[in-house]
Amino acid sequence: MKLAILGGGGFRVPFVYQALLQDQSSRRIEEVWLQDSDAGRLDAMRAVLATYADGAPDAPKVFTTTVLDRALEGADFVFAAIRVGGLAGRVCDERVALDLNVLGQETTGPGGLAYGLRTIPVMMDVARRVKALAPNAYVINFTNPAGMITEAMQAVLGDRVLGICDTPSGLGMRVAAALGLDPGRVQLDYVGLNHLGWMRRIMHDGVDVLPALLADDALLGSLEEGVVFGREWLRDLGLIPNEYLYYYYFNREAVRATLDAPQTRGEFLVKQQAAFYERVAAASGDAAMGLWRETVASRSASYMAEMKGAETGEALDGHAAVDPVDEGYAGVALSVMGAISRNEHATMILNVRNGSTLTALPEDAVVEVPVMVDAGGVHPLATAQPDLHQTGLMQQVKAVERLTISAALTGSRTEAVKAFGLHPLVDSVSVGRELLDGYIDRIPEVAAVFAGGDRP
Repeated sequence: MKLAILGGGGFRVPFVYQALLQDQSSRRIEEVWLQDSDAGRLDAMRAVLATYADGAPDAPKVFTTTVLDRALEGADFVFAAIRVGGLAGRVCDERVALDLNVLGQETTGPGGLAYGLRTIPVMMDVARRVKALAPNAYVINFTNPAGMITEAMQAVLGDRVLGICDTPSGLGMRVAAALGLDPGRVQLDYVGLNHLGWMRRIMHDGVDVLPALLADDALLGSLEEGVVFGREWLRDLGLIPNEYLYYYYFNREAVRATLDAPQTRGEFLVKQQAAFYERVAAASGDAAMGLWRETVASRSASYMAEMKGAETGEALDGHAAVDPVDEGYAGVALSVMGAISRNEHATMILNVRNGSTLTALPEDAVVEVPVMVDAGGVHPLATAQPDLHQTGLMQQVKAVERLTISAALTGSRTEAVKAFGLHPLVDSVSVGRELLDGYIDRIPEVAAVFAGGDRP
């Protein structure tokens, strides 16, 4: 089988390749096509992957190309992980909002809307090209904002596109480890949207172990969510929110911490990635792999540092990265591929079409819920309906997402202003208009969406 990875020069690619090397089944990926607009980044990733493939006779063959159609043609699976506007766009996502004393974050709040506006037109073109060149392929979307992008692409590809975020499954794995439980025997009751969800129960052999976790000071404090939200708030809620809900529950604190930080996350990554690609260009073999490992460890250890009482980019003691091969994007993605291609039934949390799963949201809305995956595709599992506060927040954010999709596809400033003005982390139409103007002024790819005026 053939796997195409769009954004093939990105940092997650080696995780995916390591996971592929562990697959010894008769029906597995034999060709990996890395596609990226930057040939230098592709060369860097090829050098890292060559070290992993060395000595593995059955390792998937790696091809690189800057031509999208060449990567897509005949693919069985497509991983999409692109960043329209690059890290420079991410920095603007953050800074335009912060200049107005509004949260600056790449997926949550106005930064996520700006990211979606410029990314949706590109990903819709990808969807149309997948339909033409690889009509039987499944698209596994990593591109952020993942829920919004997946929902837009489903208009072209239907249920053959699904979104992945490792946050819910990573939480489940960390809870199982904290309690000393076999993660294979843990079932997660989770409901929400991408980066806006709640772990309501953690079932182990028919018993909900979440109450025991919430009651244990040491265990709860050892979890990242315990550090971010504080034990008291988790106990008040009686559940564990997705870590991105910090930006909603503690919005003023989050904005203050980000403003006080010497640099934003995007600014930190700009410097870090520039240094990596410069150094790796002169390296080969084990040296290239070592540089990648060093860089990705720093990225992971410093994630959301400013929300945990540290400076942006600062590594956090005791918060080492989980192994992404098993527990992150790569592990979830490979489980999806195995379930579909070999009918290996698997249960996981994905971004999928709602259908009748959550009655308070439209059937064609993309939600993040537990699903069963097999050769027939993705099947959302029956789940208890969210409570009133969860439903209200989900409905408001989903309305904003759909307005953003509409604006991105039609060039409607009216829809875009409504999206920014109605977002609960903006809560001001006047500020919403200023945000849109700021993003149009600072990010060429956002300006291009509105260059031709409103389109039908």
